[in-house]
Amino acid sequence: MLGIREPAHSLDLRTADSDVLERGIADVVARERPDWVIVFGDTNTTLAGARAAVKAGIRLAHVEAGLRSGDLSMPEERNRIEVDRIADLLLCPDEGSRETLEAERVAGAAAVVGDVMADAARLFVPLARERFPTARAPGSYLVATVHREANVDEPRLRRIVEGLNGVTEPIVFPAHPRTRSALGRFGLRLARHVSLKDPLGYLELAALASQARVILTDSGGLQKEAYWYGVPCVTLRPSTEWVDTVRVGANVLVDDDPDAIAAAVAAARMPPHLPTLYGDGYASERAAAALVS
Repeated sequence: MLGIREPAHSLDLRTADSDVLERGIADVVARERPDWVIVFGDTNTTLAGARAAVKAGIRLAHVEAGLRSGDLSMPEERNRIEVDRIADLLLCPDEGSRETLEAERVAGAAAVVGDVMADAARLFVPLARERFPTARAPGSYLVATVHREANVDEPRLRRIVEGLNGVTEPIVFPAHPRTRSALGRFGLRLARHVSLKDPLGYLELAALASQARVILTDSGGLQKEAYWYGVPCVTLRPSTEWVDTVRVGANVLVDDDPDAIAAAVAAARMPPHLPTLYGDGYASERAAAALVS
């Protein structure tokens, strides 16, 4: 649907264990012997791919380098720091990320290229809205996503559900499988205005989220996408790596406070005259040029 070829290798490991992931990736790296291994973001797969590249003596590039939330309790934060320290090329979304790497004295070369997710938003949101027209009027509903490990356990998930139930507007809630499982395990009930849905594909979620009045999320990616969509964001975390969205007033951190969630949604408005953040939608070309040079 996005015009992307099927991958040459599909590990299909279905695990968050970075050691298992590393072994699978290392096997592919050994067979292919690429010029570069390119890893994106801050997941356990990112870390596994980075470690596999270094052990194989293959040059490593990290896309989305230099981001920091300042919260070392998050596995994602620890992953970012380790990957940045071992990468040969650090592809940063903005100048602030490059300055962070400079302050940390990382050994690799840093280049500010922008965020490739902005490229995806520019290219695919019009297609998403065409392919998946929403039955709801734009701006008449909210979209919520909750998936981070800390947020799908007690007591945080219970408090987040209480916050969603305290909102008066309709909420569409596409639930990650482990989130849905946790809701049942802890006996948590959503109010009638919260519509629990199966997980959505990228295009379907883009069509839905880009026309919401407010996005509530613990996803780093969706925080950025909300900004590019022009939709105010309420972040269900105590910290964020995308600090500029908070600084300009497009995003508010509410952690798991039920009253703060409801209040932030009621007050959410996108400020006027917003600056361009995290690139102009052409990061992939700059990243490719940095790899070649």
